Amino acid sequence: MNKPITTLGVDYGPEEAAMQAYLHEGEARAHALGNRGPIRFDADGRIHPEILEAYWRCGFYVFEGVLPPEELADIEADIHDILDRLPSERGSPVDAKGRPALAADCKAPTLFWSRPLGDPMGGTSAANGRHPVKMFEPKASTDAPKEIVYLILGSLQFSEAHLRVYGHPGLLAMAAAVNGDDFVPFNEALFIKEPGRGASVAWHQDGVTHWNSPDWDQGTHGFNFMAQLYGCTPANGVWVVPGSHKLGKVDIKARVAAAGTERLPDAVPIVCKPGDVAITNRQTVHGSFANTSPDWRVTLNFGFHRRRSVLGVEAGGVHNARAVYDETRIRERARVIGYAIDARRQRFPAETPFLYRPHAESGESWRWDAAAKAGMKDYNLLDLSI
Repeated sequence: MNKPITTLGVDYGPEEAAMQAYLHEGEARAHALGNRGPIRFDADGRIHPEILEAYWRCGFYVFEGVLPPEELADIEADIHDILDRLPSERGSPVDAKGRPALAADCKAPTLFWSRPLGDPMGGTSAANGRHPVKMFEPKASTDAPKEIVYLILGSLQFSEAHLRVYGHPGLLAMAAAVNGDDFVPFNEALFIKEPGRGASVAWHQDGVTHWNSPDWDQGTHGFNFMAQLYGCTPANGVWVVPGSHKLGKVDIKARVAAAGTERLPDAVPIVCKPGDVAITNRQTVHGSFANTSPDWRVTLNFGFHRRRSVLGVEAGGVHNARAVYDETRIRERARVIGYAIDARRQRFPAETPFLYRPHAESGESWRWDAAAKAGMKDYNLLDLSI
């Protein structure tokens, strides 16, 4: 799966030369930002302030070398199993081998489909219309399937390796540094960018609430971690407009019109090696292009919020049904943090586990075992989407 495909036979057609120039120029701008490096701590065991400065300045940061080879192997094995179990086509209850398909019996939104190299969200009313401009859609090869799965939500129920990444002590320390020690979950997903087929994700900002709130600031809508199995390149990775998380609600359609192209001139790509993990502010203007490159991108996505951005808020409508997020809802959803920490402890016993303050203060203890795994079915119905 991680071997390059050398005969894709697809590119950006009349846009190819302009796209290649844009990719190279964007990568140079990205490396000049000074927002990448290993996870580092200060003398008090907190995330180093230089990392936080760069994150808040740019709206994203790349943590290098977070996941070791043995952990990447665990993830890859789970990904192979997940892809092997996908429905043979949209709506099918069985996979290509006639077995019950992944997520066929799930009630929560789980599998998202697109035409190869398509843009299923741009210029539509989907997700509250937050993707206002359609991206360029290259022509797929003649042997491409009618549709591909490009996004899988609720992914922790399908991959224990993803759950263990979720419990990484350094990443959870960053969550506490950004969102406070009482941070809460958002949601989790797998993004699959298959070579020559992977769909684009049109430019957008993730937040759908709080934009007009009097206490809105640059961190109101939380962030996402993006752990990279095979790394990501300018051609297949996420692009971000640095600093756009500070601007409030951005008129993306106007920006694209002013540029005369969806290749926004001030955007930069998130470039990673295998095992790197990026953190991206959800309020940034960000998106990705159709993957005409020969490289896979498999991203383990998982996000967190400030508790005060969620508690007592009526939200949802994008990832789950609308609801008021009360203490009971937050506590139930946060059990996943406890499961992840314990699952990681079992796999990596030499590592010091993260101490999640709300669980420590309440005296709650969460054990990852067969019963907990069974209880994860459709857990993402309780996502805290703002």
